[in-house]
Amino acid sequence: MKNVPFPIFFKHDQLSVCFKPMTHRKNVVMAKGDSPSMFRKWAMRQYWRMQQSQAVVGLLLWGTTITLLVWPYLRWRFEESCSNTFCFNDTIIGIPATYIGLLSIFTTIMLGVLLIGYLYDQVFSLWTEWTSVANERNPYVTYALTPNWVMITALQAELLRRQCEGDEAMQEQADWFLKWCNEYADGEMFARAVQRWDQDMGPTPTFWFTNDEAMQRARELKFDDE
Repeated sequence: MKNVPFPIFFKHDQLSVCFKPMTHRKNVVMAKGDSPSMFRKWAMRQYWRMQQSQAVVGLLLWGTTITLLVWPYLRWRFEESCSNTFCFNDTIIGIPATYIGLLSIFTTIMLGVLLIGYLYDQVFSLWTEWTSVANERNPYVTYALTPNWVMITALQAELLRRQCEGDEAMQEQADWFLKWCNEYADGEMFARAVQRWDQDMGPTPTFWFTNDEAMQRARELKFDDE
């Protein structure tokens, strides 16, 4: 393939594909009629911050709960009435033994969790199988296409078809890719994308890998969550 400077224009019957230099925008385009809500954005930012600390806070609460559940079974070893050989004084270096006992139990639990995490990661490497299973069960990693991948795949297939004119094998594969894109251009995710594009940028054109009927169905599709 020859290096061609941008912009690039391709002509194909009624189709005109144009690639222009991209410009980056700081903010995501909002639908026409939408207005930014400072309170809503502030509330979502605080909610996001709480979510980021959820794992750490949950681990601390979990460790504290187990510590308090175990403490009644070990408390007698830190009391004056303890007559067993394995007992502790009321104070250790001037600190009440109760605090030392609770801290020791909590530390042991945290070390146990860390040990399990180490075995999970370094010894058994279960995260690799977990990732594999998660990807196998994700249709958009195996066989399905999201709207952005529909567009990217269709563009690449169209370029392949035009660059390999006369090569029947590559033409068949390019047509297969376009058929794949057309299949997932008739679903709910693509319909949501089309309706949003219509709001943000005006009427969405009928793309070369689909047809007017499919685009109309996308615009008329109603969503249960709205």
